[in-house]
Amino acid sequence: MASTGDRTSDLVARSRRLAELAERRLALGPSAPPARERARQLRDHLEGFIKPRAADIDAPLLVVLIGPTGAGKSSVLNAIAGTPVSKTGVLRPTTREAVLYATPEDAEHLRAAGRLRLVADARLTRATAPPTAAGVVIVDAPDIDSVERANRELADTLLEACDLCVFVTTATRYADLVPWNVLERIKTREVPLIVLLNRLPPDRSDREIVVADAERLLAERGLHQDSGRVDVIAITEGDVDPAAQSVSRDAIAPLRERIDELASDREQRRRLAAEALAGAIRGLAPLVGDVAGDLDREGAEAEALRTIAQQTYDDEAQTLTRALRTGVLLRGEVLRQWHDFIGADQIARFVSTGLNRLRGLLLLAIRGTPVAPVANVEEGMVSSVEALTLRHASEAARKTAESWSERREGAELIARDPTLWSASTGLAPALRDALRDWMHSVIEDVRTFSGRKTAVARVAAIGVNAVGVAVMLGVFAHTAGITGTEVGIAAGTAFLNQKLLEAIFGERAMEELVANAGHRLDAALAALFASERARFDALTPNVDAMSELARELRAAVGELAA
Repeated sequence: MASTGDRTSDLVARSRRLAELAERRLALGPSAPPARERARQLRDHLEGFIKPRAADIDAPLLVVLIGPTGAGKSSVLNAIAGTPVSKTGVLRPTTREAVLYATPEDAEHLRAAGRLRLVADARLTRATAPPTAAGVVIVDAPDIDSVERANRELADTLLEACDLCVFVTTATRYADLVPWNVLERIKTREVPLIVLLNRLPPDRSDREIVVADAERLLAERGLHQDSGRVDVIAITEGDVDPAAQSVSRDAIAPLRERIDELASDREQRRRLAAEALAGAIRGLAPLVGDVAGDLDREGAEAEALRTIAQQTYDDEAQTLTRALRTGVLLRGEVLRQWHDFIGADQIARFVSTGLNRLRGLLLLAIRGTPVAPVANVEEGMVSSVEALTLRHASEAARKTAESWSERREGAELIARDPTLWSASTGLAPALRDALRDWMHSVIEDVRTFSGRKTAVARVAAIGVNAVGVAVMLGVFAHTAGITGTEVGIAAGTAFLNQKLLEAIFGERAMEELVANAGHRLDAALAALFASERARFDALTPNVDAMSELARELRAAVGELAA
């Protein structure tokens, strides 16, 4: 059977593991404020309480006075101390800072153990307690309903770190929504609780009505107190000690007695600490479940956004490919120049003979043929492909941004970068580089195919670059794709271009050359579209990492509870 020391070491190790997972969750940047709050709450609870408390059950107890604005928390702390250690009033410094009432040794013990490591020193004012108070540290927290977010977060952090919570409210504030949201967290955390109702009506019957209603609300929410623990402490309006800037010490006698007992009895402190730790561990499962659920939801949302981007860019890439195969690049000046070359009488005869004569006769046959407009045609192809590609890439970006904007999680991401509504500025130069590489690859293919016995002389007669251009244009306009509506110079040029390639390489080799060139171009354009789409994917979290983290969180909390 494992010893107490082994069990403690195991508990510390497992709580440390869960704390690391909570930090990883925060590092992923939860998208929704409630998800961020749950992740922060889990991290704070593990780092500020479970991990250090598991490591040292004898560490001083941390009692936190918490409640809404103007409830009288500082007055209660002053009554416990018997002297003004926390300034009272709506504009007191504790609106922005927490007041730590402890012996110097206890304060240092908590800081060294990491219980307060999530609280910046600048947010903590120390008030020295007498040696008789050793073993119990009391903190007056900022208001839980403060208008300043940082104050609310500090109060929440202290709540996650405490062994005992004293919830201070008033006759007019006890039913407010914010206090009950905090009490719901106290219930889930299973932290020992004392409720202090301040400023109750002087009339006894009115006071009893308020107390009974508060107790009813507590019971309805499952906040039952164990035997021997103070349930509700009632303080009548005006029951104060002006000299101490506090409520009357007699009015909070049950609370002072409880704190004095804890300070004087080590075993009572150990029991309370163990009770708080056990309750905190039991309360981890729902919170971890919520955090893991947030990860699952965000992962599903991210996957949906990625799918939208993937489908939109794929559709536009396919539309672009179809547009490039319709002969659109064989129009205008580029088309006329190439038609003049391949439509010349010498080339026509060159094609009709099948090029079966000796090389010398072939060279003689094309003597006087117009110079192949290789540079002009290549530039025309690049310009046309570039314009068409940029248009479809911008359309893909616009459609993706529009679809994302219709979803809450996507709209937040799109709002961060207005440039996502069109193609990136880097696409045009990247496209030109890709097309240049593509044209070089086609020329290399022509050189390879021209090494075949039957094609050597034919390619030499026309010129490698000119034949390469013919192959490139074969990708964009093939007679198999010419329809009745395209009859005219485009169809005629495409026909002659194809026949020229067939005469040089043969039909099968010609088809292979054109197919290879087409596949390479499609792959280059697909890579560019994928790079453009990556701008959107980069905004979403890693779905696999989120799914794995959710799994690890669920497993880790199960191990810790065991």
